[in-house]
Amino acid sequence: MEMSEDDNNTEEYPTEIHDYLAAFEKSLGSVDEMLKTMMSVSRSELLQKLDPLEQAKLDLVSVYTLNSMFWVYLATQGINPKEHPVKQELERIRTYMNKVKELTDKKKASKLDKGAAARFVKNALWEPNAENEHNSKTPTKGKKRQKD
Repeated sequence: MEMSEDDNNTEEYPTEIHDYLAAFEKSLGSVDEMLKTMMSVSRSELLQKLDPLEQAKLDLVSVYTLNSMFWVYLATQGINPKEHPVKQELERIRTYMNKVKELTDKKKASKLDKGAAARFVKNALWEPNAENEHNSKTPTKGKKRQKD
């Protein structure tokens, strides 16, 4: 007896997870498209266009993605990935991703213009002689004008 296409689509699984499975299938399609795009360009050609920091980011994202996909594979095989060495590998990769992020953040941080900072501080400081003379003359002139 042959099964029709509709029979294949109505395999026995709880209907509550249909939306999750549909989203998962869509995500797999996106991953497949991304992989095809990345594989269409040779690695050396791609790396030539990037600075060393961007190369590191690309390598880290690639290895993290590969290990994440292996994590999912283990889960589909009934193996607990939390008890597998892949967990430590993902943590190690995350450590390096954080280091690269710190480097990127430092690179983006504004540089201190020491000359401008010195002028700002100097002009903002209170100078007792000039300030006292200025304050003592101003009220006096104001009082004289009010009396006249």
